[in-house]
Amino acid sequence: MLRAVARVDCAFACFGLAAFAMPRYALKVEYDGAPFAGWQRQVDVASVQAAIEVALSKLEADVPTIAAAGRTDAGVHATGQVAHCDMAGDWTPFRLSEALNFHLKPQPVAIVAAAQVDADWHARFSALERQYVFRLVARRAPLTHEAGQVWQVKNRLDLDAMQEGAKHLIGQHDFTTFRATLCQAKSPVKTLDEITIEEVPRAIGQEFRIFLRARSFLHNQVRSIVGTLERVGAGSWDSRDVKSALEARDRAACGPVSPPHGLYLSHVVYPTDVFAEI
Repeated sequence: MLRAVARVDCAFACFGLAAFAMPRYALKVEYDGAPFAGWQRQVDVASVQAAIEVALSKLEADVPTIAAAGRTDAGVHATGQVAHCDMAGDWTPFRLSEALNFHLKPQPVAIVAAAQVDADWHARFSALERQYVFRLVARRAPLTHEAGQVWQVKNRLDLDAMQEGAKHLIGQHDFTTFRATLCQAKSPVKTLDEITIEEVPRAIGQEFRIFLRARSFLHNQVRSIVGTLERVGAGSWDSRDVKSALEARDRAACGPVSPPHGLYLSHVVYPTDVFAEI
C-alpha cells in the first residue's frame, strides 16, 4: 500500500511539473549597438541583454535570465539576433513582442518577431549557423545619415583584390591570426563556409557589403578578417598576403582590426525556422 501511494504521489508531482512548465519563446531582436557595451549583461554598463531583461521584468516578476545565439561586442549591431526567454504566463507571441517593445522604448532595441518553441529549444545551442554582414564605405566626405552605421575609409578600394584575398580564408583553418588574444574558444580551428564581397551602387563613393557564414566564430574573427581585406583593397597588401597571414598562425600577422560599428549579426539558422509563419 505504501508503495502504491508513493507511485500516486509521484504521478501527481510529475503531472504538476509538466502542468506548470514555463512556456519558452524565441525572440528575433534588432538593435543599434552604439549605446551598449555589447549583448552580454555586465555590471554598471548598458547592455542589450539587460535592456530586454528589464523589459521582461515589467511583464512578470522573476523572469529567468535570457540566452542569445551570439554575444556581440560593444558597438556591434544586429538585424537578426535571436534570444529565448521562459515566461510564467501563456503569452501569445504577438502580445509578448508588442509588450516588450513598449517597455524597451526609447532604447534602440526592437523585438521584430516572437514565437513559442519547445522547452528544450535553445537560442545558442540549437543554432546551426550564424551569418554576419559588414558594411564598408569608401568616400572622402564625412558621412551624415550613416555615421555610426558603417565603417568609412577615405580611399577607393579594389573589389577584385579583396575577393581574391577572401578566397584564402574559406574552409576549415586554424584562425589563430584572426582571433583576439583574449578569445576563450577551446580551439582556433573554425570552418568558414562563405565570404562574399559585393559592391553596392551609391551616388557618392563606394559601398561594400561583406557577407560571412559559419557555424560559429572566434572572438573578433570577423572584424580581423574585414580589417585585413580592407588593406588588400587599399593596395597595402597583396591578396596572397592573406594566405601568408593565415598560415602564420600568429596574431601579430593580422591586419588592423576594423571598428565594430560596420558589423551586423544578420541571421541565425536553426533546423526549423521558428519564425517562418510570422
